[in-house]
Amino acid sequence: MDRKKLTASLLAVFAVNVLLICLFQAAPDAYAESWKRGSSGETVKKIQQRLSDWGYYSGAADGIYGSRTEEAVKQFQKKNGLTPDGVAGPATLAAIGLPSGSSGSAGGSADLNLLARLISAEARGEPYSGQVAVGAVVLNRMEHPSFPSTMSGVIYQKGAFSCLDDGQFNEPVAESAYRAAREALNGWDPSGGAIYYFNPATATSKWIWSRPQLVTIGKHRFCK
Repeated sequence: MDRKKLTASLLAVFAVNVLLICLFQAAPDAYAESWKRGSSGETVKKIQQRLSDWGYYSGAADGIYGSRTEEAVKQFQKKNGLTPDGVAGPATLAAIGLPSGSSGSAGGSADLNLLARLISAEARGEPYSGQVAVGAVVLNRMEHPSFPSTMSGVIYQKGAFSCLDDGQFNEPVAESAYRAAREALNGWDPSGGAIYYFNPATATSKWIWSRPQLVTIGKHRFCK
């Protein structure tokens, strides 16, 4: 190889490296697998917002992973049986509902963890088929035009599930909820296509009573 070709090759490699560095600096969230003190970006802001909603974080959701965010992550990890290292890695992100590199479609491990947490909080103690039915309702909503099209969008939709307001969502996840989440993701729908459910013994909304009933499982009535 003559000097001109060697020089051209080296310049091409250098240009590619510069381009990759620029791309990473422009959108670090797209390449990071975990977030820790010193990180910043939109994902960090979402982590802060979620932890703030659940009472772990009291600072501003500014997208800067500082000591306050780190401590909030540690407290969340301790509460949820994760290693309390203050680093928002794949397992912690999945528990929060913000998996790295996930798509909107259901079926990934992060979706499984998030759905299992919702099932455990909403239907712990219910018959197993009732737990699967709660998971199916979430999936049915993802396919319905009146609801968000992602797992996290449906579960975190304001006012959709009371467990996000009363603290049950942060409780340890029952083992049966993971099995129920897998069954729902694999297509079992004991609810018969329901997009709502409620407990007749505690429901106070007149509107929910007007919905067409499909099936009753345990304490929950499933409806359209």
